Amino acid sequence: MIRQKKLRWTASKSSQKSNSLGQLAEQHAREYLQSQGLTFLEQNYHSRWGEIDLVMKDCEVLTFIEVKYRKNKIFGGAISAVSRPKQQKIMKTAAIYLQQHGLNEYNTDYRFDVVAIEGNTDTITQPQINWLKNAFN
Repeated sequence: MIRQKKLRWTASKSSQKSNSLGQLAEQHAREYLQSQGLTFLEQNYHSRWGEIDLVMKDCEVLTFIEVKYRKNKIFGGAISAVSRPKQQKIMKTAAIYLQQHGLNEYNTDYRFDVVAIEGNTDTITQPQINWLKNAFN
């Protein structure tokens, strides 16, 4: 009898590290934005088009936030990582979010922000946070 070994698909250590750094960056961004007066609504909203890292409210403006972390500014840093195709995916995902929440994109004030976080350590203990409002315009 031949025994078959079950294969387990797990993320590589570098992938796991990247995911945990991404989650840590999102937490830093959320705390920073709340300290700036925004109200948290949702984190990691998924649709078939993609994901929105944070959904928050800035006064009466619904704000869809993409969080990007980079260890350093080599290759352009965190801000340059939000490409035009990525922006389009986020905008499509936001349209679905609005629809699922009974909101009309023509009668709802909303915007797209980017929070770029850069730090020189793997634990992002002292991050540099840059918040770009209306980043997709």
